[in-house]
Amino acid sequence: MRAHFECARTDTTAPVGLTRVRVGPISSTYPGRPAEIGADDLDDSTSRFGSERTQSNNAHNLVSIDLVTTTREVTYDIDGLTMVGHMSRPEGGGPWPAVLLGHDGVGLDDYQRGRADDLAEHGYLTFAMDYHGSRTFFGEPQGMLDRVLPLMTDPARMLTIGQAALNVLLAEPGADHNQLATLGYGAGGRIVLELARTGVPFKALAVIHPGLPTPRAEDWTNAGGTFLLCTGSEDPICTPAQVLTFSSALQDAGVDWRAHIYGGAKHAFWAAPTQPDGSPTGGSDHLNPTVPGVGYHAAHAARAWLAVLDLFSESIGAQSPAF
Repeated sequence: MRAHFECARTDTTAPVGLTRVRVGPISSTYPGRPAEIGADDLDDSTSRFGSERTQSNNAHNLVSIDLVTTTREVTYDIDGLTMVGHMSRPEGGGPWPAVLLGHDGVGLDDYQRGRADDLAEHGYLTFAMDYHGSRTFFGEPQGMLDRVLPLMTDPARMLTIGQAALNVLLAEPGADHNQLATLGYGAGGRIVLELARTGVPFKALAVIHPGLPTPRAEDWTNAGGTFLLCTGSEDPICTPAQVLTFSSALQDAGVDWRAHIYGGAKHAFWAAPTQPDGSPTGGSDHLNPTVPGVGYHAAHAARAWLAVLDLFSESIGAQSPAF
């Protein structure tokens, strides 16, 4: 059964700056381009709705591109919640390589929205999903665990959440359905892994300290593309041993993979220190770590991001679209 889509061109309940997408029943297998919606069904006021800003690629030169990008928030309903995802895209019709981003257990914050924006600057149409209903759990470790732990033990639910977000990405005008990649942090990494496991044709998958499933080679025979697995040597949640055991299952399944272990790095090593409200502290470590073994490592955060860009450039490089 294909997923059913409706995209409301006018929605008086959506706040200014939001595009609202209603997502219906979700298939447990990759649906391809939804038959019920296409680029022609979305008028310019919908596809361009939201705050715009001009940005340039000033961080990396892996892809020689200087692009104007637009961003907007997209709401959609799944898992009993109204999700507020972040769409960031290069200006123009594309087609653009498309990337699905899954946030970590704390929630979709400015850093992870910024990763989507940076990818758009590099020529990738990127949708950062939401799976907390626009909530973040800064300073609320128990609230985060109450939300995330049941989700991580329910593959069907993770797949439903991930597929809904993927459907939003695929419905975006200009998204190249033949050039798909995904990036996930923590619990979001587990969600995108579930999508890959069921055969979503990602050409590249990058996960940073992900929640890892049981390492069974037979579960990954439908997975394609190249996997990048990143974690810190001191991460107690996603340990190097777990990463290597999981990569062994990928190897046995014939999946192309690579793993990066960052010496001295802890869990969430990419996340700059924050106050309980999510504002930056300017310090060298998390003020209120969500779990033991959490810590920021600026150098490794930069290195991991370069590794992601390198993987995407190799697999779905954005040089091909006419800008």
